[in-house]
Amino acid sequence: MVTFFIAIVLLIVAYFTYGKFIEKIFDPAESRKTPAYSNTDGIDFVPMHKQKNALIQLLNIAGTGPIFGPIMGALYGPVAFLWIVIGSIFAGAVHDYLTGMISIRNKGAHIPELAGKFLGEASKHIVNFFALLLLLLVGTVFVTTPASLLALLLDGKIAVGLIITAIFIYYFLSTILPIDKIIGRFYPYFGAILLLGTMGVGGALIFSDYTIPELSLTNMHPANLPIFPMLFFTITCGALSGFHATQSPIISRTVEKESQGRYIFYGMMVAEGIIAMIWAAAAMSIFDGQTLSGMISSGTPSAVVNEVSMTLLGAIGGTLAVLGAIVLPITSGDTAFRAARSIIADYIKIDQQKLVKRLMIAVPLFGVSALLTQIDFNLLWRYFSWANQATAAIALWIGAMYLYIQGKNYLVAMAPALFITYMVFVYILNQKIGFSMDLNTSFVIGLGLTAIIVALFYLKARKNKDEEVETSVAVE
Repeated sequence: MVTFFIAIVLLIVAYFTYGKFIEKIFDPAESRKTPAYSNTDGIDFVPMHKQKNALIQLLNIAGTGPIFGPIMGALYGPVAFLWIVIGSIFAGAVHDYLTGMISIRNKGAHIPELAGKFLGEASKHIVNFFALLLLLLVGTVFVTTPASLLALLLDGKIAVGLIITAIFIYYFLSTILPIDKIIGRFYPYFGAILLLGTMGVGGALIFSDYTIPELSLTNMHPANLPIFPMLFFTITCGALSGFHATQSPIISRTVEKESQGRYIFYGMMVAEGIIAMIWAAAAMSIFDGQTLSGMISSGTPSAVVNEVSMTLLGAIGGTLAVLGAIVLPITSGDTAFRAARSIIADYIKIDQQKLVKRLMIAVPLFGVSALLTQIDFNLLWRYFSWANQATAAIALWIGAMYLYIQGKNYLVAMAPALFITYMVFVYILNQKIGFSMDLNTSFVIGLGLTAIIVALFYLKARKNKDEEVETSVAVE
């Protein structure tokens, strides 16, 4: 249990220390007008106060990822705690802060537009594909997972198909209506359910007879899957997730002041890390590896969530905790589709103030997602995990490029970008969904590919810096 408490303390302290350090590097301007005011349209650009933005950001980024991911990551044993803590502080929270703040500085631009501006026009099209693929996969996974949880909670009294239909209807309305009509209005209630449920599980675990294991670097996975790179694609939300790069720009359009960014972006990623720690600890404490693996294989992590909640909190408290777990994917699925609609609109330049134009994009999106629900969950999750971390790598390179151009400490973004880029290459080279190469071969080739990315980064960085200097001279 000592490891668990130290991990929670480190996450909280990091917000006031490393988070402050990152904020100082970026240097937010209190007087600068944010897109919420400069681009107000009553649909996506709407000023909202700090607490509401922070809660929406937390619910947007914390889908089933910080629950399902850590539960599956628990199969590796306590080494998973290390990735949650280190990943959240030095990678995930930096990723979220820079993505949100750079978007604010660029009129609320989404990740493809930022990639085009800082990494080159070709990158814009590549990232647009990745972002939309990721959002569609997220939206679909976050329809099926809350449906499976609700089916368990209701003991099969309502058909899963009907639950999926109801969730789709909610997502559709959240996608096309102004952000303050559904998302801004209902999220405070969803947030209360989430926080009560998570705190209940954490508190009950601490005072229960179960023992939270201490830190060990031993790989305990029943199937002996390698920690490198698999752990970093199992635990994504809760450590580092590219999905967040699609969500932060949504809130960048509603932030009132740049000075609120650390609380909203860095702080909420730290909060997600704490959620991930609680569920990873619960899964490790209550189940042995073989039992946990069997439950995940037979019923997706939904079965584990239900069992943990009911075991620790009983029928009433357990139901509340499961409802909290249901809230997470629902409040990420709705904004996944909303972000997809917004990214497509920006890409093909369709104004979104008229409802009919929002419907032109939203209807086909939901049609594709409905087809994807027929695909096996585990296959969807594997593709989601790779697309997710590939997007995270791109977002971190954007952050590094922005800081380099500004003459600031770009290594805070480049270091995690290097690590996750290498893992992305190794994963796709080694896995069956990719090239099925031997793991050692994948490590070597991945290293070479990462070195190429670094070389391209510096070539583009110097070009961007020269163009900025030329522009400054011309203006003077």
